[in-house]
Amino acid sequence: MSAARSAGPAPAGSGLYLVKGDDASLVAQEVHRLVGRLVGEDDPSLVVEEFGGPSAEGLDVGAVIDACTTPSLLVPKRVVVVRDAGQLNAADVKRLTPVLDDPLPSTTLVLVAGGGTVPPALVKRISASGTVVDTAVGRGKARSQWLSDHLKGAPVRFDGPAVALLSDHLGDQMGRLDGLLGALAAAYGPGATVSLVQLEPFLGAAGSAPPWDLTDALDGGDTAAALAVLHRMVGAGGSHPLVVMGGLHRHYRQMLRLDGSGVATAAEAAAALGLRSEFPARKALAQARRLGSSGIARAIRLLAAADLDLRGATALPGEVVLEVLVARLSRVAPRVRR
Repeated sequence: MSAARSAGPAPAGSGLYLVKGDDASLVAQEVHRLVGRLVGEDDPSLVVEEFGGPSAEGLDVGAVIDACTTPSLLVPKRVVVVRDAGQLNAADVKRLTPVLDDPLPSTTLVLVAGGGTVPPALVKRISASGTVVDTAVGRGKARSQWLSDHLKGAPVRFDGPAVALLSDHLGDQMGRLDGLLGALAAAYGPGATVSLVQLEPFLGAAGSAPPWDLTDALDGGDTAAALAVLHRMVGAGGSHPLVVMGGLHRHYRQMLRLDGSGVATAAEAAAALGLRSEFPARKALAQARRLGSSGIARAIRLLAAADLDLRGATALPGEVVLEVLVARLSRVAPRVRR
């Protein structure tokens, strides 16, 4: 049917897909977008059935065939995702051929490259009657075109110098692009035009930083400063993303404990939080009052979602998840004028 280079979600008109590429994170992101489009507004837990992947002990081709040939009962469609399709061998392809030749109209099969080389016969078969989505970025002009295509549908725009800096900074790590775009949209708003000066804080900085520099920047609503500190913590500082997340949890959990507690003074706040010093308790109390119950609740929801992402709910690297989280948390608090 077609072979496509990915410049956003693949077309959801075929019942058979192969998603491949040389960057595992880009492949995973493309599969996430494709499956989301195929599922639509239906319940993914009822529609999607997955096989293979890093956590699986092997790829049971018989189970895949059963899933593809069994009509869906509770929902009008089924999406069967087979990860690490490189584990398939010639015998597996032979067993799958009848399914590929006569698929159920309600079933879509998505094969994900990985785990080895996908058998050429299977690639040829899908190229003939399905859709091959190649996430490879390429080099030279192909790389420039890939970036240009992805920026066309981005939630923010870039001026010329910013595009040049973005291209140079990402290099061969284009898998970071989606997360970076999400962080920029969270910081500056969808549709904003990002300049070089606005982009630079999102690209990292040298040197380490103490964790309270991050929470102080978040409390002040200073997105650029918060991101600069974050990059120093996970870069030169070597802090694991889960360690940074733990510090953010403690920071906002203190505000949650104080919210609605009736605590009025720094001494009372220190006692309620079990702190020996009144200084951090005074800061927590003041910020809890600034954010209010709704702001604290929003921050807790953002933390909970990012925590799930760090533990495998998304294909994005942990550093990117933190960038998006910090950008969003910085917008929860009104900016402090200095």
